[in-house]
Amino acid sequence: MAATLKDIAEKAGVSTATVSRVLNRDSTLSVTKYTRDKIFLIANQLGYKKISRKNTPSFQKRLALVQWYSESKEQDDLYYMMIREGIEERSQQRHFDVVRVFNNDIDSIRNYINGIVAVGKFSDDQVAALSKLTNKLVFVDDDQFEAGFDSVITDFALGVRRVVNFFFDQKIRDIGLIYGEEKTTDKLRSIDDPRYLAFKDIMKRNNSFNEANCFKGQFTKQSGYTQMKHAIEELGANLPHAFFISNDPMATGALQALQEANIKVPDRVSIFSFNNSTLTNFVNPELSSVAVSTRMMGGTAVDLLIDQLENKDHVTGRIELDTKLVTRKSTLKNNVNLELD
Repeated sequence: MAATLKDIAEKAGVSTATVSRVLNRDSTLSVTKYTRDKIFLIANQLGYKKISRKNTPSFQKRLALVQWYSESKEQDDLYYMMIREGIEERSQQRHFDVVRVFNNDIDSIRNYINGIVAVGKFSDDQVAALSKLTNKLVFVDDDQFEAGFDSVITDFALGVRRVVNFFFDQKIRDIGLIYGEEKTTDKLRSIDDPRYLAFKDIMKRNNSFNEANCFKGQFTKQSGYTQMKHAIEELGANLPHAFFISNDPMATGALQALQEANIKVPDRVSIFSFNNSTLTNFVNPELSSVAVSTRMMGGTAVDLLIDQLENKDHVTGRIELDTKLVTRKSTLKNNVNLELD
């Protein structure tokens, strides 16, 4: 049976009217970002499909939202879900219909769309296949600028430097890292985690880098849990007093491993995550995290695509969005003494 507004409302602890207005992106509704994100998260988990309303404006153009993640994998990583939400919201505002497809099914949109917004990581072969469908093409979270395509990305390096400096300001210099590794769906391209590269660079420049404190896994909660257990077992009393972790699902797994080992967070180990999804509020202690403008990434990509379609003088660009630190209970406040081993 299909999920209903009532199902979502019961799980979110709000009224069905609130759920309806949030899912319809009613800008006049006064609710917190936490509540809004929670409703979208639950709707996505329940597989809710919104029925188009009769007064929805007619759509003049159609764009394809090509995702490298499968639908089930997207639910495990809210980063890409929120980018998609940004694309769909801006498309609705600009009267664009959105056809959502996954990379292994792009032939289904041939001769059917006006442009493509591609979200995720793509190999050279996959980029070539997309560009054969249309020359109106924007990439999100994948820098294809040198290949001649508009790209919307996040400034990972600056966000990482801010986290490291945050810990340095607390006199914490033994900082560990749990990061990920990815491959495109055709396995032809490996993607280094830009957070690892930035972390290594700034730590080396401050004579604080230790490869033994870096643990590579996948961008999942289970991998974060496994890698933190490895860190605890391998480093023992030398476990760093702080960890930077590449995304929120990994950080929730790492937190679980620390708690099972009776290692206090943040008294003994502070944790700073990346993405600032709603997951950061669903654990105890709540996670400090680097906030990424995921919805803006999606909306900006739609704007770039529209400029390609409407502006004959369009110039290919790379738009890099800033991040900000959001501190919560998983990190110590300034001027707090560390618990010594």
